[in-house]
Amino acid sequence: MKIVKLEDFKQFSAEKMKKNNLFQTSRLFCDVYGFEPGQAQKGHIHGDQDKVYIVLDGQGTFQIGTEDAVLSPGQGVMAPAGQEHGVRNHTQQRLTVLVFVAPNPS
Repeated sequence: MKIVKLEDFKQFSAEKMKKNNLFQTSRLFCDVYGFEPGQAQKGHIHGDQDKVYIVLDGQGTFQIGTEDAVLSPGQGVMAPAGQEHGVRNHTQQRLTVLVFVAPNPS
């Protein structure tokens, strides 16, 4: 059994958003994304995968399709397969997001 401690995966990079993998199988993956202030994950589309974002720390602007929403700790949103989605840390604080994608696109 693999047990992880989320605090160990809250990592950041000054260059760009940091992805830190917690779990991965042929059916899904689960990452922790670390955003410094002003960093973003540009809008993109997964043709066959659903993606779930859950905010752990900070606040971010989440784009799903044509809608934008500011999410805070404990809030989450899902981007269904085929819908454009992205994240932007619009604040001066760090943003940490738990991310699930299934099925795994790899």
